[in-house]
Amino acid sequence: MKARIEEDKVLLGSEGYALYEQSGFGRPQKDGLRLSPVEALYLVYRGRIEIPGYDFDTLLVRFSEDAHMFRSFLVYRDIRERGYVVQTGPHDFRVFKRGEKPGKGESQYMVRVLSERDLIDFSVVQEEVRTTLNMRKQHILAVVDDEFEITYYEVKLQTLPKLEGTPEPQPAQGILSHISAIITADADRGYDQAFYGKRLDESRIVLATVEAAYLMEQKLVTIYQGKELLTPEQYRERIGDSDPELDKKITVYRHLRSLQYIPKTG
Repeated sequence: MKARIEEDKVLLGSEGYALYEQSGFGRPQKDGLRLSPVEALYLVYRGRIEIPGYDFDTLLVRFSEDAHMFRSFLVYRDIRERGYVVQTGPHDFRVFKRGEKPGKGESQYMVRVLSERDLIDFSVVQEEVRTTLNMRKQHILAVVDDEFEITYYEVKLQTLPKLEGTPEPQPAQGILSHISAIITADADRGYDQAFYGKRLDESRIVLATVEAAYLMEQKLVTIYQGKELLTPEQYRERIGDSDPELDKKITVYRHLRSLQYIPKTG
């Protein structure tokens, strides 16, 4: 079966409809079948179509301006050879339930192909997952490593339920030793019951930096360095060099505490 290339599309004549009907390749048009580059690569690789002037290697080079192409081909081939029908879009691929195909079934997975070296923008991932869930599909990341091995990850949005409240401790004062905040608080002040810090002795508790920053922000703890009373902003600035991720940790810590969870460093 012979195909031709027009710009970045690969077209088959009306005889190409059989590939769509039998195995879900391509998109039918009035005068034949349109294949995506990765579909054409796979069909040439398997010897199911011919494109005059091209073999698999030269066709891969033809489409290699897309740096994503070879990874996409590897993932496409792997999914196809697991027995699934794959079509391009709306992310990279949509994958049909085993044994089903376009027009005679529905897709189950939306697949995004990534390199292990790609930086992950979680806001983008979150939006794509929402789109996938709205379509009642499962969202999959297909990650290709430097040795061209593929690992599949299912991504879900997790909403943590709010728990019953832990007791709020009473205000306490403390000192700063390097970056360690040590507060004076006996068992009656509620820090043990709320699971803050680690008890040094019966009257003192050592707080993790994120705990100290949060409690200062909530006006439950005041910290002195010598005779100087530190504001929450001064405390963050003093410990910033030793923990450059502190602001991000506090954001997560604050959210978990608002849901009445008990986050601990680790």
